[in-house]
Amino acid sequence: MTEADKVSELHQEVKNGLVNEDVEKVKNWQKEAYHKQMIGGFKEAKEADEGFKKAQKPWAKKLKEMEAAKKTYHLACKEEKMAATREANGKTEASVTQDQQKKLHEKTDKCKHDTQKAKEKYEKSLDELSKCTPQYMESMETVFDQCQQHEVKRLTFLKEALLDIKRHLNLTENQSYATVYRELERTILGANTQEDLKWFSNNHGPEMHMNWPAFEEYNPDAASAPIKKKKPDGAPPTPSTDHVAPPGDRSSVSSYEKNQAYSTEWSDDEQPAGNSGNENGGNGNSFEDDSSVGKPQATGVRVRALYDYEGQEQDELTFKAGDELTKTEDEDDQGWCRGRLDTGKEGLYPANYVEPI
Repeated sequence: MTEADKVSELHQEVKNGLVNEDVEKVKNWQKEAYHKQMIGGFKEAKEADEGFKKAQKPWAKKLKEMEAAKKTYHLACKEEKMAATREANGKTEASVTQDQQKKLHEKTDKCKHDTQKAKEKYEKSLDELSKCTPQYMESMETVFDQCQQHEVKRLTFLKEALLDIKRHLNLTENQSYATVYRELERTILGANTQEDLKWFSNNHGPEMHMNWPAFEEYNPDAASAPIKKKKPDGAPPTPSTDHVAPPGDRSSVSSYEKNQAYSTEWSDDEQPAGNSGNENGGNGNSFEDDSSVGKPQATGVRVRALYDYEGQEQDELTFKAGDELTKTEDEDDQGWCRGRLDTGKEGLYPANYVEPI
């Protein structure tokens, strides 16, 4: 659990680093490097587009003129070829008169003149475009270099941001993370099997302290004096008086008498007649009887233990702090309640050791 808590704290630090440092750093850089426009897009992208268009405009104009001159020249060549073909066919046909042949020849000459003129214009336009090309290339490179400078800043920042994110995510470089698992390993390896077995034997095994029965002188006050129970550390005092019940209930005997009555519980011998089921109107053991006459009844209220309690008598329950049980009878005048554990065992317990759920 300690390891889990410490690792959880380290993961929280990772989250804080990513959210408070890295994300904020990226957002701030975006605000400085990319300015959004009202219509959409970024100002920097629009400036780059406009820069390229401006650099292309003079050359694009010359290119358009050259394309028009080329088209005119190619049409003139086509007309010249058709005129020459018609003139050649007119010379071989007898139906074509001299005047018609003359007109065909003049048409061919005119097409040749137009073709030559279109060719000169096309060549001139192409020459002007070639002269404009170096300036066009220089202007385009200038705009391109500006974009590259912006891209260098973007890539450099992106690289730094990713390295920061990697530094926050990579817990292997965090010495605190390694320390957590060194401590965990040291704690696990520090467990001593023999010492643990010896401790359990001393506290819950053959070597535990036992209050073996010993000879006791008769004390006339012992039968009526209440037995005070030792309270656990940090717990409120338990009721100092014995379990008091209404007349007729066998649970009203004193602690001394109950100790005597149950002294043979661990023996295989026959129980004394005082504990037989024929006594008290055929009722069995009064400590296992849910119908104690005259006691206020609780309708199965669930409660949770606030402290550890180990029953000192046969009719008392034993539980740990945090255990849940059912209160079957409300608190009596002496501060005791009757309840039932989830295992089914019923008995008494101090009322101030539990709280309602």
